[in-house]
Amino acid sequence: MNIFKKYLAVTLTFGSLAFSGASFAQEAPDALVKRISLDVLNTAKADKSIQGGNKERIKALVEEKIMPYVNFEHTTALAAGRYWREATPEQQKQLIEQFRILLIRTYSGAFSQVHDQTIELKPMRSDAADTDVIVRSAVVQSGREPIQLDYHMEKIGAGWKIYDVNVLGAWLVETYKGTFASEIGKSGIDGLIKTLTEKNQKLAAAKAAK
Repeated sequence: MNIFKKYLAVTLTFGSLAFSGASFAQEAPDALVKRISLDVLNTAKADKSIQGGNKERIKALVEEKIMPYVNFEHTTALAAGRYWREATPEQQKQLIEQFRILLIRTYSGAFSQVHDQTIELKPMRSDAADTDVIVRSAVVQSGREPIQLDYHMEKIGAGWKIYDVNVLGAWLVETYKGTFASEIGKSGIDGLIKTLTEKNQKLAAAKAAK
């Protein structure tokens, strides 16, 4: 989990992985990753309030430029595993929302650490008929080792969306899957939702206290 706490904000920064309008619809997933990633990165670099750690501005950036391009329902379903099918539609809705809030609140603060990073895309082999691909990349920053950053993407309609991220060899879904299963095993789906909600409330309270 420490790996994600340290680096997932980089994932969020570079993770706007879907088309935005018809002009992107025909782009290959790796080309699309680069185009949208640079937009988010440049926005973060140019915004002094983000560099200063303004939580509301950072949250707005995440909501506007990243979250619309993530298939978060698929991400949450994979993290919940077999228990997802046992959840009611209302439970699924609450779980998606609380998990989404948790990730944003936990990791968005690291946007203020964005300075001179660049992204390098690795060569990708894919067929035009592929609907599920992995885009491999590295985050490069002066004086530091490159950070491995891979994206699992799926084609939805005419564009692509992210549903899993690999940072330094650890996939996000697998990291949370064990935690989710343990919590559900103890207190069911409602127990997991309650746990996520309480974590979100604590993070919100900590933010308000600063």
